[in-house]
Amino acid sequence: MQPEANWISRAPSLKRKAILMAKVQDEAGHGLYLYSAAETLGQPRDQMMQDLMDGKAKYSSIFNYPARTWADMGAIGWMVDGAAIANQVPLCRASFGPYGRAMVRVCKEESFHQRQGFEILLELSNGTPEQKQMAQEAVNRWYAPALMMFGPPDDDSPNSKQSMAWNIKRFSNDELRNRFVGMMMEQVKVLGLTLPDKDIRFNEETKKWEHGPLDWDEFHEVLAGRGPCNAQRLERRREAHQNGAWVREAAAAYAEKQAMKQAEKESAA
Repeated sequence: MQPEANWISRAPSLKRKAILMAKVQDEAGHGLYLYSAAETLGQPRDQMMQDLMDGKAKYSSIFNYPARTWADMGAIGWMVDGAAIANQVPLCRASFGPYGRAMVRVCKEESFHQRQGFEILLELSNGTPEQKQMAQEAVNRWYAPALMMFGPPDDDSPNSKQSMAWNIKRFSNDELRNRFVGMMMEQVKVLGLTLPDKDIRFNEETKKWEHGPLDWDEFHEVLAGRGPCNAQRLERRREAHQNGAWVREAAAAYAEKQAMKQAEKESAA
């Protein structure tokens, strides 16, 4: 739940703290849904968790960027969760049933997360000049990483075509990315902010929005584990896993005790 969990203790009000805690709790649930879906393919959850902590498993590149100010909580909610919705709504009809069913609930909760982020930015942009500048800087930081969440360009994506052939995905990376840019272009006007892309334009021929070039070298560096916060995120995950060992041990002991009681009842009967 990084980097958002870092801001729970630093939220500007009790209301903001409660909302952010609810969001982080939702995100933890999303991880559980997806691990459960992956388990149906035969991979034990313990092994998946170990692969994550060993740096073998890949995860979304967006989690490897720092959140420098409270405004980043707004930008993450509006842009990152907005990109997640654009990407995940079509997945509700994916051919892989466990994944598609998980996406239904995930998307409902992400809609709340996006509105929460938009509201944070809206309040900041209507505040003092310093607050509006803070909101604009956060949008500038998260714009490119949010667009890269959809994956590499279609002609450079090793998995997109196969996923579409299997009907796991229904739209290509570039289609979803351009659709999302169009959504942001309308919403950013309400915020009174701007998107940091001088090349954004509406193509009259294709009737689609187009954005400027993205730094795909940066994208691949982050995926390779050399992003701004990759090492920090993995270390924090290992620390949390170690600190939670007593909870797992207690839960296992309780489950064993309950199983013994049930076995005794059945044998007595």
